[in-house]
Amino acid sequence: MPSRSAVVFPKDLKVLKVLGENITLAMKRRKITQTQLCERTGLSMPTLRNILRGEPSVSMGHYLVVLSSLGLSNDLAKVALDDEFGRKLQDIELLKTPRKTSVDSKNTSSLVYHSTAEGRR
Repeated sequence: MPSRSAVVFPKDLKVLKVLGENITLAMKRRKITQTQLCERTGLSMPTLRNILRGEPSVSMGHYLVVLSSLGLSNDLAKVALDDEFGRKLQDIELLKTPRKTSVDSKNTSSLVYHSTAEGRR
C-alpha cells in the first residue's frame, strides 16, 4: 500500500519553516545540542533535523515531543485559541433577529429571520 502524505501549500510550508526556526532558537537559548535533544526525546537525528527544517512529513506528535522537551508544549495549546474569524461568523448569526411578517389574508404571522448585516428594509 503506498504511503500517503499531506498536501501542504507554500504559505503553510513557510509557517512550518518558521516553527522549525523557532525550535532551533529555543534550543540555542537553552544551550541544548541536537544530540542532547535526540537523547531526551528518543527521536532519531534525521527526524529531529526534519523538525528543525519544518518538514511537513514529520508527525505532529514528534513536534510535540520536541516542544515538550524544551518546556514549550503549552504553546501548542494556544493554537487557534483566538479564533477571530470564527467569532465574526458566530456574531453574524447572533445578530439575526426575528421579524413578524404577514403570511396570508387571515393575518396569521410567522417568524422570518433577517440578518442585520444585509440591512433591514
